[in-house]
Amino acid sequence: MATSPPYPPHPPQPPQPPQSGAVPEGGGVRHAHWWQHTWVRYGALITLLALSGLVILALVREQTGTQGFLVGLGLAVLPVPLLVAVFRWLDRVEPGPWRNLVFAFAWGACAAALIAIVANSFATRWIATATADPAGADTLGATVVAPVVEESAKAAAVLLVFLFRRRDFTGLVDGVVIAGVTGTGFAFTENILYLGNAFGTDQLTGDGGIASVTAATFFVRIIMSPFAHPLFTVLTGIGFGIAALSGHRRRARRVLFPLAGLLLAMVMHALWNGSASFGEWGFLAVYGAFMVPAFAVLTWLVVWTRQRELGTVREELPAYAAAGWLAPGEPYALGSMRARRLARDHARRYLGKPAAREVARYEAYATSLAFLRHRGSLGRAGADFVVRERELLNELWRRKDVARPALEHAARMTAPPVPWAVPPWPAYGVHGPGHPGHPGYGGPGYGQPGQGHPGQVHPGQGPSGHGPGGYGYPTGPGPYPGPHPGPYPGPHPGPHPGPHPGHGPHHPYRP
Repeated sequence: MATSPPYPPHPPQPPQPPQSGAVPEGGGVRHAHWWQHTWVRYGALITLLALSGLVILALVREQTGTQGFLVGLGLAVLPVPLLVAVFRWLDRVEPGPWRNLVFAFAWGACAAALIAIVANSFATRWIATATADPAGADTLGATVVAPVVEESAKAAAVLLVFLFRRRDFTGLVDGVVIAGVTGTGFAFTENILYLGNAFGTDQLTGDGGIASVTAATFFVRIIMSPFAHPLFTVLTGIGFGIAALSGHRRRARRVLFPLAGLLLAMVMHALWNGSASFGEWGFLAVYGAFMVPAFAVLTWLVVWTRQRELGTVREELPAYAAAGWLAPGEPYALGSMRARRLARDHARRYLGKPAAREVARYEAYATSLAFLRHRGSLGRAGADFVVRERELLNELWRRKDVARPALEHAARMTAPPVPWAVPPWPAYGVHGPGHPGHPGYGGPGYGQPGQGHPGQVHPGQGPSGHGPGGYGYPTGPGPYPGPHPGPYPGPHPGPHPGPHPGHGPHHPYRP
């Protein structure tokens, strides 16, 4: 059952120096084992990928020759920047760290490609030996063995990010981006092999330079279907994305959806590989009837999901604006890609590129905060909800002096006809007892009506005597700010000159 998110913490306070003689709980400092250190894990992963890259480089060069390898490399790299840019664009609402994308591409290009080459070659040779039919073994290997091996190898990258970078994997778009970049890396290495072999074939037939076979291979793999491998793996990524949206208690869904996505990826891949055996027009039939429609549907799904994410930002952040963490116009600006871009441009124009980068980080942290709160309102937040919320709010607070003016400027430039500064919820000051204020939170508590408690320190207000109330609707808990009572005995620092009596009914209180 969905419940209200926990109370937000109060604004960050300066760190307190440790007391002399303080000893950590447990009697001393516990040192982690050497294999638990982050640098050890990163070092092992980088070593694994580097070794895989060297081995795959040697194998591809052995099959294509040095000249064929260089030609294949030069042609295969052409679609990579475009595909990576597309997936990065899809991830602009809550951009994940670059290291995840670098890992996904390296895994697809090195580890997954190496697994595929070794396993496919071994399986094809075994089938040819067992059936004494080399031609049939090649067909069976391409339509059955290759889809299973290759999609499983690529899915391993998505699984690793899902398990070990869980904070960066929060929904469908994250799954699509990680899976798509992994597929792009795999296609890059595979295209080097195919284009290099095609060039070698042209050289053997006496054609100089890039001739008919190389040109045909380039047209089919680079012009017509550069999205093929990313498309297959994206189906797996969607399964993991749905699993990320499922609650921690729904373990069956968290297992079944990734498996279903992987199975669909294998089926689509097998259909694509088998199109050459469907007759003269088999390739074009599969391309027009399955590949293009599937690509269009997935593109629409991802863009629609991105728009929903922007809607979530606009719905969840007003609670923090009402509490004083954000300026009134920031939730609207953060929920508009155009306003975000204007804010970054404004900061860059007047304060330089470092300020623009700080605004971009602010936007990313605010989006993560909105998604975290949304998961909390649906009962899907993890045990670290409060800790994670505190971290995100601290990151926002550190950057507010640079980001807030830029976002307020963007909000004014893109404001809708209805003024965004007018909150869509009832005014503060309605009669009635409020929920107890959360200790250490600078403002009213969340939840249903209850007994109020003295107000806490709230940024941007003076000692005014506002009283603590309950965010949420008066009949029950909810994620949005609701009515809150009148008298407020607690002090509030800010522009007010001194203590004031609590405001009575229907007095609008805006942080």
